[in-house]
Amino acid sequence: MARTRIQIKKSFTDRFMQDAHLVSSYGLDETKTFEEQFSLTAFENVLIDVFVFLFWTLEILFDQHKKEVTEILTVLKPHTARWYRQKALDFQFGFDLYPDTDVFINEEFSQEQITSSKIIKYSAVTEATNESRLIVKIATEDGNGELAPISAPQKESFDTYIDEIRDAGVKVTIINYLPDILRLNIKIYYNPLVLTSNGVSILTGKKPVEDALKAFMKELPFNGELILSALVDKLQQTEGVDIPHLVNAASSWIDSTGTTYGAFENIAVKKIPTSGYFKIENFTNIEYIAN
Repeated sequence: MARTRIQIKKSFTDRFMQDAHLVSSYGLDETKTFEEQFSLTAFENVLIDVFVFLFWTLEILFDQHKKEVTEILTVLKPHTARWYRQKALDFQFGFDLYPDTDVFINEEFSQEQITSSKIIKYSAVTEATNESRLIVKIATEDGNGELAPISAPQKESFDTYIDEIRDAGVKVTIINYLPDILRLNIKIYYNPLVLTSNGVSILTGKKPVEDALKAFMKELPFNGELILSALVDKLQQTEGVDIPHLVNAASSWIDSTGTTYGAFENIAVKKIPTSGYFKIENFTNIEYIAN
C-alpha cells in the first residue's frame, strides 16, 4: 500500500539527519529535527519534496497496477461465477467464435463495430439454492438509457453462445426478463417554504422526491438488494422533505415463462429483484402533507 507523502518525507529527512557526514558538513544539531533546521523554501527541503512527490507517484502507480492485475486474474479464472459474468458481458451479437474457443473473431472489424456488438450491459451470476445450476441474469439499455431485456433474436444468439462456452455438465438458466415492478406508497411531510402541495420545488419547478427515487434506483447495483431503510435515508436527504414515511412497498415480477407478471407481494425489509433490476410503477401513491 502506498505511503503518504508525509511518511515518505520523514523517511528521507530521518536518513538525512542520521548521515554523520551531512550533519557535520551542515553543522546541524542532532537533537533537533530536519524541519527545525531547514526552512520550507530551503534548497534542501525543496529538493527532498521533489523526490518525495516522485516516490509517492510511483507507489500510487504500483498500487493501481497491482489492483488491475488482481482484477484481471480474478475475472479470467475459469469455472467461477465471476468468469461466467465476464463472459456474458463479452458477448458480441452477430459475431462468430473461433472453433472450440470462447474468443470472438474480430479481425477486419472496427473497434466501433466490436463495441456496438456488445449488447449485454449488465450481468449477475449466482448459484441456485435448491439444485446444481447457475443463474445468469442479463440486461441491456434502451434508447433512454433505461435497463431492458435483450430482444428475442439476441436472446437466441446469447443462449447458443453460453451453451458453447459453458463447462461440460454445468446447467445454466438465463434470466432476461422485463424489470420487477416496484410499487411504493409514501407519505411525505414537506416544508411549505420549499415545496408545493404537489411536491414541486418552488425554486426550480422540479419534483425533488421523484428525482430522488429515480436516482436511488439508478444507484442500486444490478441484481443488488433493495433495502427499504436505505431508500428512506435517501428521501430524508431530499430538498424540502421533513419526514419521509414509507407506508408500504411491494413488488411484482415476471413468471418463469417470461411473459406474465404475478400478483404484488409486500417487501418487509429488503428484496433482490428476480429480473436483476426494478422499475418504479408510478409516483401516484406519493401523498404530500404540509409539516
